[in-house]
Amino acid sequence: MAQFDLPVAELEQYAPAIAEPDDFDAFWTGTVAEARGHGDGVELERVDAGLTEITVDDVTFPGFGGHPIKAWLVRPARVDGPLPAVVEFVGYGGGRGLPHEHLGLAAAGFAHLVMDTRGQGSGWGSGGGTADPVGHAPAAPGYLTRGILDPAEHYYRRVFTDGVRAVDAVRQVEGVDPARVAVAGTSQGGGIAIAAAGLLPDVVAAAPNVPFLSHFRRAVQIVDSHPYAEITQYLSVHRDQEEAVWRTLSYLDGVSFARRARAAGLFSVALMDDICPPSTVYAAYNTWGGADKQIDVYPYNRHEGGQHYRFAPTLQFLRKHL
Repeated sequence: MAQFDLPVAELEQYAPAIAEPDDFDAFWTGTVAEARGHGDGVELERVDAGLTEITVDDVTFPGFGGHPIKAWLVRPARVDGPLPAVVEFVGYGGGRGLPHEHLGLAAAGFAHLVMDTRGQGSGWGSGGGTADPVGHAPAAPGYLTRGILDPAEHYYRRVFTDGVRAVDAVRQVEGVDPARVAVAGTSQGGGIAIAAAGLLPDVVAAAPNVPFLSHFRRAVQIVDSHPYAEITQYLSVHRDQEEAVWRTLSYLDGVSFARRARAAGLFSVALMDDICPPSTVYAAYNTWGGADKQIDVYPYNRHEGGQHYRFAPTLQFLRKHL
């Protein structure tokens, strides 16, 4: 795969005007308020993971609809004073995995909450344990078209709300400083992090890595890879539903959430990425509302981006802001 998207000079200036519904803010304010109305009953169960320097808690908190959402909370065993926290969201199809897969940030002195993604966790990795109890109308295989004809019914309305509630949950944990919380994630996880930062402007920092779920129209126009191809597949069958589909997705676009974010932002983009095309990442980055932002560019990589090379700059970024 060569660099197929816009030239770098154009990417650096790419800030498209996307269709945004007039009631975008009211829709999401109401959604979050409704979810918070189900209470804040965060449950922690200590897990013996055989680790001497790290403690692990199996966390359950109420997400969208009050549905139980699972997470791991991994943190250093011996600390003085409240810890800064990083809430991490997982890539498409994966789950929270196993606790020992998430030791890096805890070893660096952070409380690290890894949220399970409802209904996912069986596509790769070590699994997940959170159901999505909500049904949906006919959809293409995958998650992008679940509830695609109504923003109130769409799958990512639930997931983005779960992300907000994950931040709410970690802020309630004894030993965590509620004023020093960041959000992070790769691919789908990066898209959820952008949404959470847009819905929670008091989040201090956000680290979306090769993020998914931004500028849907552009992605569908220039790539035929999944997951964005789920939208193409759906519309190739339901030819009369195009207007409704794009209307629903206008409530979920990362560009709109990025505009509302106030956190410091550390993005990454891979210029050969045909899963989350570079222009869709730059569309969110260039619109990011936080004054302090930077983007790391990997010219010769596809969707794997920087992989483990991301840890050091991300850790430096988190220490600076948390």
